[in-house]
Amino acid sequence: MTAMTKSLKSTAAGMSLLLAALPTTAADFFLKNGDKVVMIGDSITEQHLYSTYVEAWALTRFPTWNLKFFNVGIGGDNATWGSARFRRDVLGCAATAMTVNFGMNDCGGPGSTFDENRYKEFMTSMQKIANQAKAANIRVAWCTTTPAEVMDEGPSVLPYILNLEKFSAAVKKIAATNGNALFIDQFYPFAAAIDKARAANPKNRIGGGDVVHPGPPGQTLMAAEILKGMSFPTLVAAVEINATTRKVVQNKNCIIEGLKVAADGTIEFQQKDNALPFFPEGDAKNILQWVPLLERMNGYHLKVTGLKTGQYEVRLGGLKVADHSAAQLGTGVNLAAAVLPAGPIADQVKAVMAAIGAKNSYFHDRIFAGVLRAGGVPEFMEMTSEQVEAKRMAVFTERMKKMPELFEVIRKTLVMQAHQVELVLVQSK
Repeated sequence: MTAMTKSLKSTAAGMSLLLAALPTTAADFFLKNGDKVVMIGDSITEQHLYSTYVEAWALTRFPTWNLKFFNVGIGGDNATWGSARFRRDVLGCAATAMTVNFGMNDCGGPGSTFDENRYKEFMTSMQKIANQAKAANIRVAWCTTTPAEVMDEGPSVLPYILNLEKFSAAVKKIAATNGNALFIDQFYPFAAAIDKARAANPKNRIGGGDVVHPGPPGQTLMAAEILKGMSFPTLVAAVEINATTRKVVQNKNCIIEGLKVAADGTIEFQQKDNALPFFPEGDAKNILQWVPLLERMNGYHLKVTGLKTGQYEVRLGGLKVADHSAAQLGTGVNLAAAVLPAGPIADQVKAVMAAIGAKNSYFHDRIFAGVLRAGGVPEFMEMTSEQVEAKRMAVFTERMKKMPELFEVIRKTLVMQAHQVELVLVQSK
């Protein structure tokens, strides 16, 4: 056992939860069609990484749903300030559901040790958030913060990480004492991944960011843990074909048309899915060597029995995406990792991400930071605070009028299209 596992209780248990199969129905999912989801937190939230990944996963899994996400993270923030700005930032977005992610600054941050007064203030402030959410009938997912990832070689657990552990336990208490709430643990699964990486090589770091702020790999793990805690359905689509009988045996969450089985072993059909796989491409892939999230979060299954013995190319829209033997295809394969780098599914996912990014940039830059968080006016302007606030709200209202247009752009990228699937025998035995 390494230092992290020895020092932090329940790490293995947290990891085992991630490995467990997730529900495959929408009914169990915490988020519902029509939700306006506000994600509040500190600088880790304001980075727009895990929040964007949660948004993208939810939208691509339920492309016909009307889901709207708003990120109201502020660097340096804590639960005290979060509770104070609840009316402005959460109610102002007419939230029906929200995620709360505080703790890193509340405990004092890197270098800090446990402070009873800070702990009491955290509990009091989190309860104030809970009270306001209850009054507004907002469903809450309470998220622990992540453990700080020590960048130096040596012990992976320092006093301030144990301090963070105590504040994470406080989040669990808040969730347990407030109805209509959900507890989501990010702390222990993240610690388990750190542990696994350091066991392989003490120089390994998983987060991709700094001590406090995970980069894309770490925040992908955060997003996956949040969704796992929300009972996110992992099934994208599943197809089973019998090449001998030339029949579609099963098709889940998709429509299959035009099945053809040629004498040379080629199989082709049109597939229109009801969902898309998703994973943040690029730097986030580094997390997969420690936690294989891509396939666990995306069940994009193909099974073809009765094939001629040999090796087959799987092509989407004429583009080769994978190679599998007849035996592998007969058992069933998950094509999620194969279809996301390039091809028609990859192109659509990229369009979705671009639209989400444009919406998030506008809301953050032009509304949240540009209006709501903007400072007062110089003294020489001779405006009262009431006049300043009235002007602020007028500009806020005006700029919010553009949001439906940006959400509509996202919706259009989520219109599902049929694509051609081919299995071509390239090497027979």
